[in-house]
Amino acid sequence: MSIWDRNLFIRRLELIWPPDADESQYPFNLKALHQWKELKFHPSVTYIIGENGVGKSTLMEAIAVAWGFNPEGGTKNFNFSTQATHSSLHEHIRLVRGIEKPRDGFFFRAESYYNVATHIDELDREGGGRPIRNSYGGKSLHEQSHGESFFAAFVHRFGGQGLYILDEPEAALSPLRQMAMLARIHELVQQGSQFIISTHSPILMAYPNSILYHLTHEGIDTRTLEETDHFIITKQFLNNKEKMIQELFEDPQ
Repeated sequence: MSIWDRNLFIRRLELIWPPDADESQYPFNLKALHQWKELKFHPSVTYIIGENGVGKSTLMEAIAVAWGFNPEGGTKNFNFSTQATHSSLHEHIRLVRGIEKPRDGFFFRAESYYNVATHIDELDREGGGRPIRNSYGGKSLHEQSHGESFFAAFVHRFGGQGLYILDEPEAALSPLRQMAMLARIHELVQQGSQFIISTHSPILMAYPNSILYHLTHEGIDTRTLEETDHFIITKQFLNNKEKMIQELFEDPQ
């Protein structure tokens, strides 16, 4: 049986542009979204990578919102809105779902995780049940360092057999923590979870049972880790640090 025939939570995404879409307006002006109509998801881990500005976060947000997550992150039960800035792209995609339904789920968005932490504290102050912070290690996320609060969600809140959409989860993680995160991803995959991850970290891209989509202004293609700019440039820098620094300082452009 092909991996694409296995049961999974999201099988594929279909882009459905309106016939009158104004390609000078966001999000229709994102060139990376115009060269393909369908994206198949890996049952274990799907990576969506690319340079800043190509539309990765917009696509990740649209997938999450189309699934039912809050645009700023959290679970399906989170319905707060600090500022409604998400795009309309979710209205123009269709998620083809698998037969199985996840038992758990979380949309992790590094840029708005502070808002998620604040919402949890507000709900806990209102009372009326088991403190939500207990699902994040028993401590307010605002009472932890940025990296600790990130990792608390990955370790304590993610419970397995879940759909986890992660947008730049490495933002506050040290290289050592990123490796620990990779191990946690494997643990959760073994428990029947499916991940969709946008990242700039070659460490987090290294999960072997995965597919890696590379977005550019020309469209999208699949790559191996070793074919990504993230891996190549990092390796070149570490292997030729003095030469690279000299060249950068001589010609910042």
